Amino acid sequence: MQKPETDAEGYLIDPAEWTEDWARDKARELGVELNDDHWAAIRFLRAFQEEHQVSLDARFIMRHLTETRGAGRNRLFELFPYGYPGQACKIAGMKRPRIWSTG
Repeated sequence: MQKPETDAEGYLIDPAEWTEDWARDKARELGVELNDDHWAAIRFLRAFQEEHQVSLDARFIMRHLTETRGAGRNRLFELFPYGYPGQACKIAGMKRPRIWSTG
């Protein structure tokens, strides 16, 4: 099977080609050791992307982590310390967000 194509910044060209194995490889490449909270955020991102065909604003993931995992507002940045677009979106196989809020 051919490896999904990424752009020059490392974002998937076609988010439909994303797999959990691809996410594990990308996370390793970005220095992120995935745990259950990472997967909660990633799967939430993926579900939103599949339903709405757009990348989700960071504040909604923060709210999701707070409501479902009892995490604080800063948990997203603890999980992805080099940024929501630079790590979370890449690992989740999203296209680069045009704009985003840090919450």
